[in-house]
Parts: sequence; C-alpha cells; structure tokens
Amino acid sequence: MKTLLRPALLFIAIGLALYAALYTASEALLVQQGRSNPLFKIAQLREPAVDWVVLGASHAMPLDFGDVNAGLERASGQRIVQLAGPGTGPLYNRFVLEHFLQRHRTRELLYVVDAFAFYSRTWNEERFADAKLLRRTPWDPDIAAQLARYVRDEGIEPQALLDYASGFSKINNRERCQRDVWEGEAQFERSGRASSSATAKRIAYLYPHGTASDALANYLGEFESLLVLARDHGVQVSIVKMPLPAAFRRQLPDEAAFDDALARVTVSHGARYADFSATIDDPRLYFDTDHLNRAGLTAFVEKSLMPLLLARAAR
Repeated sequence: MKTLLRPALLFIAIGLALYAALYTASEALLVQQGRSNPLFKIAQLREPAVDWVVLGASHAMPLDFGDVNAGLERASGQRIVQLAGPGTGPLYNRFVLEHFLQRHRTRELLYVVDAFAFYSRTWNEERFADAKLLRRTPWDPDIAAQLARYVRDEGIEPQALLDYASGFSKINNRERCQRDVWEGEAQFERSGRASSSATAKRIAYLYPHGTASDALANYLGEFESLLVLARDHGVQVSIVKMPLPAAFRRQLPDEAAFDDALARVTVSHGARYADFSATIDDPRLYFDTDHLNRAGLTAFVEKSLMPLLLARAAR
C-alpha cells in the first residue's frame, strides 16, 4: 500500500502544481488583455474617489468605446468610471456597485436602465455563471466572499462560485490572448440599416421569458436594493433610458407598464429619471438594431447627457 501511495501523492502534487501554473499564467494574461469587464476596471482603478459611476447593460457601453469616456471627462471636468456590462440586469449591477463601494467612493451614479433586464434570470442570476464574464474577472478574495454570499442569499448557482474560485473558465479561455473588447465596439463607426426581421430577432433574444409581472416585481425589488445601497453611501442616483430607433422602440413589449412601475420606484427613492428613448429615431445613427454609433452617441451626449452631467457638477 505504501509503495502505491507515494507515487499517487506525487502524481497529485504534480497535477496541482501544473494547474496552479496555468491559473497564474491565465491571471497574468487577464491583466494584460483586460479592458471591458466591470470588475477588472474596479481592480485597475487607483483613485479612492470619482465623480460618476455608470452602470447598466450594453446600451450604456458605447459611452466607453474608444475615446468617448475621455471626451466626456474633458468636457465635463469630472472623473467618470464606466462599469456597464453586456446583458447585465439589476442584480449583477448591484454586485458590481457593492464591490466598487468596498474600496472607492462616488458622488453620483448614472444607471442606464433597460426593461428587458427586469424580466429574466438570464440577465440576472445566470449572468454570474456566464463564462465570458468569469474568464475576464480578476481573482480577488473579496469578490469570492461576496459571490459566496450571493450564492447563499440571492439564488446564484454554486457553479458560479466554483468556476470563479477554480479559475476553470480562465484556464479554458480560447480567447485568452485577445483583448477583452465587446464585439459591438468594432461596429461603432458603422451605420446600421432598419430591418424588421433583425428587430424581431433581437427582441425575442432580449425577452426569452416574456414580460411576466412577478418577474418585474422581483427585479424591481433588486433595483430598489441597489438604490438603497447607493443612498446608504451618500450617492445621488440618476436613471436614464438611452435613445432607441422608433422601429425598435415600437416593438418593445409592455414598455408602458415597465415605465409606470419604474417611475413609482424612482419617486419613492428620490432618484432622478430622464427618458431619452424617443430622442433619436434615425436608424442611421445606430450601428445595429438598437445601439448608438459614434454619430448618434455624439448627438446624444451634446443634447442630453452633457447637460445632465454639468447640472450635477454645479450642484
């Protein structure tokens, strides 16, 4: 038995050493190639305090494409940190804000709200286990502890914690040597074309489980928890809806009901709300069915967003 035990232990030790080496190399590549992951951005942030944090899903992400954020900072004279992520609903965004506030401060929070993110686990609980997010999330014991708490209290699947702790998605990331850039950024300079079939397909993707009222109530509750978290840290919250082309906006299911429910939440928590969804209808100002291209974003910033940023700076 002893003669078999020693080689077995040696084999296990070698395997663990190789795994540790792969994990270390994967983590180093993550730091080298990191870009858009919100938790990576927090890890790279050196200032203890900023003026604005931006949260939301992919409609907020063009605000950090290329040199856009740097331009916003120059024009407004404020430090702005973009922490939006593709397909992230209020539960995941609360996780990001909570982690940010563990080490940093912000005076203002800009939350870019999308109705689809309030109707499905796909954009909330299931985002924590998404390999594309996990493989770009840097190792941090605070994140691990926070994730363990969300597994215990928020219905997150334990596999998400196991994957993060083991580094499985990082080690098996076939794109480990590629820059972490959301695919939409490569299309930022192009102009889209209106397409009813593309719009229908996109909306079906965003609303995989329809618009159930109980789901809306649940995720509005998660959003309220985010607002309470912000308030408890002295953060003022501004909620906005980004522009959408008319053809896309008209196809959104139960949008009026969502707007009414959101308005009640914002009023009860003292947040400011601005609906810019109908301000830019021209499909040529979007790079696909619903994301602003550079020309569209420039128009939105000049007419709508910059006045909001400057008004809060003058406060």
